[in-house]
Amino acid sequence: MKIFVTGAAGFIGFHLCKKLISSNYKVIGLDNFNTYYDVSLKNERLNHLYKECKLRKKNNFKIIKGSLEENELISSIFSENNFDFVFHLGAQAGVRYSLENPYAYIDSNIKGFLNILEGCKKNQPKNLIFASSSSVYGGNEKIPFNENDSVDHPVSIYAATKKSNELMAHAYSHLYNLPCTGLRFFTVYGPWGRPDMAPMIFTKSIIEKKPIKIFNNGDMARDFTYINDVIEIMFRFLKKPVQKNKSFDKKNPESSTSWSPYRIFNVGNSKSVKLIDFIQILENEIGEKAIKIFEPMQAGDVKFTSADTSLLDSWIGFKPNTELRVGIKEFVKWYKTYYKH
Repeated sequence: MKIFVTGAAGFIGFHLCKKLISSNYKVIGLDNFNTYYDVSLKNERLNHLYKECKLRKKNNFKIIKGSLEENELISSIFSENNFDFVFHLGAQAGVRYSLENPYAYIDSNIKGFLNILEGCKKNQPKNLIFASSSSVYGGNEKIPFNENDSVDHPVSIYAATKKSNELMAHAYSHLYNLPCTGLRFFTVYGPWGRPDMAPMIFTKSIIEKKPIKIFNNGDMARDFTYINDVIEIMFRFLKKPVQKNKSFDKKNPESSTSWSPYRIFNVGNSKSVKLIDFIQILENEIGEKAIKIFEPMQAGDVKFTSADTSLLDSWIGFKPNTELRVGIKEFVKWYKTYYKH
């Protein structure tokens, strides 16, 4: 099988490519290597993937450097390859950065996704699996978040683009019978993670004995989801693409499914952890105390996230289950090795 992975040098994309390469799939990756965070980390991930190929004496991975919004590039990639599956993980990430540079999100997350959908329309893969986000739940306070809850009140442009992706995917699924699976990721963490996310920021500051900012005066909670669980879930969608819901009721519609081959799933650990408790787990693993500075709520942030994953479990027979202490242990071990602490 030939598989296309966008955002291949990103955190989740890298781990997915590694799994696919080791499982003998032919993988073509795309990444623009932008400077939103340290490009050297992206290059190291890429080197790691090529080492994986060399170790297995396989030549089943290729990276294309380019941006999602380059119409001709994306069109040519789809024209030259007959992809069995497409994993669309490339996007302009980050909630707070979307307040500073909203145009980057429209270019990458809206225009870029349209190019992917157009390519899939011509290519007709067995499934387009795309990254959505828990941020679509916005100001919702009903816990846990369920895929059929209203997501009409985003609190950042990043969240608005992710909700837009879900709507665009449904339109293409309906018009062109394109199987589309949207995965709402909840705070994914682990080795090779993103430097702009709390696990990396806090770990770096604790080790270097620098203060960490804790927003909303510590009254925050997140559903932390370990990377290995996320990859296992995506891998299982290769075996079970989405199908039309033949019992879909248009008079009483559910937003998680459709008469078209389209589904939305939460991907979270179903255990919301207070940020203070998360920091304590980090402190215990690192062996240092954090210097804490409490600050007000940041614009674009949400107070808490928590995933209802019953739909995911019923579809693929698996849901994230790695305990936070176990995942943090692996993450800190990687961090100390990679950054030579």
